[in-house]
Amino acid sequence: MERMAAYVGLDVHKDIIAIAVAEAERNGEIRSWGTITNTPSAVDKMLQKLRSRYTDLEFAHEAGPTGYGLYRRLVAKGAKCTVVAPSMTPKKPGDRIKNDTRDAAMLARLLRAGELTAVWVPDEVHEAMRDLARARQTSSYDVRKARQRIPSFLLRHGRSFGAKSWTYRHRVWLSDQSFDHAAQQIAFQSYLNAHEQAESRRKELDEQIAELIPHWSLAPIVEALQALKGVGLIVAVALVAEIGDFMRFANPRQLMAYLGLVPGERSSGKSIRPGGITKSGNITLRSLLFEAAWCYRNRPKVGQWCWTRMPETQQIIKDIAWRAQVRLHGRYQKLVAKGKRSQIAVTAVARELLGFIWAVCQHVQPLEGRSQA
Repeated sequence: MERMAAYVGLDVHKDIIAIAVAEAERNGEIRSWGTITNTPSAVDKMLQKLRSRYTDLEFAHEAGPTGYGLYRRLVAKGAKCTVVAPSMTPKKPGDRIKNDTRDAAMLARLLRAGELTAVWVPDEVHEAMRDLARARQTSSYDVRKARQRIPSFLLRHGRSFGAKSWTYRHRVWLSDQSFDHAAQQIAFQSYLNAHEQAESRRKELDEQIAELIPHWSLAPIVEALQALKGVGLIVAVALVAEIGDFMRFANPRQLMAYLGLVPGERSSGKSIRPGGITKSGNITLRSLLFEAAWCYRNRPKVGQWCWTRMPETQQIIKDIAWRAQVRLHGRYQKLVAKGKRSQIAVTAVARELLGFIWAVCQHVQPLEGRSQA
């Protein structure tokens, strides 16, 4: 029996993997290979059986909660594998039946047709730094939620500080609050304790990130991005950890589209219907970019705070950062002068800020020989 190439679709779950194989010909048969347990030994046995029947194999599975362990095991065994973006997988609107077998067959068929969109797979060290960056983002979310509960509790009892929150004076005022009933006092103190614990965890993660950054191969990119106004250490780490290799984007427009900051459109014939930004990609990074973009409302200036915190970097990167200040401040002012809402103006500034971030990364190279964090 003559052997041929094949495309293998894997529908991966926590306990099992559904398998489907599409023969290389355009109208080749697509058959189900059943399911296996999601264990290294079962994956190795499956790969051995497929190699005994087919010459060349190409695997594909969707990115999911199981991570990249299956991808790395297949690649380590010399197989070609693609991790697919689920949101970009074509689906038939009229298809109302969905199960593991059909999903695996769909992946095999689309892989053969070249219709799948691959995601960038980080190495183990980069994934570890990304996990740390995401843990910090979670701790920051916990701090915000804890800060929302405290004034909400006080408002129900008719108490309001009336000035800027979370300053030294506000914290002293909070510590002086007392309630008639012991239950209310305990409840209020529990909210204060939760806020203090959340802030402590966030501070600890900030210190751990600062300690590990010098040992990361992408540390020069993190340092260079901090030359941009509004991009501090945490924002820079989040950008580099989530995006990874900036060189995979041929131009800034691809990076803007990757993070969903380009305008959407629904047009047909003579009907042209422009829309808001697509909002595809990482929502956390978009939020961080919006926060950074708000800084460009102020006049261009390298103040004391910016000057003292800016790491030593190349002069060309400092020049890019200054051009960014001049350009983005002018962009914001022009849009507001035209009557655009400040949120829309900041969105446009965030989109162009990504262009300057891409430009900075073109002048920085990762450190060689530092692959462990």
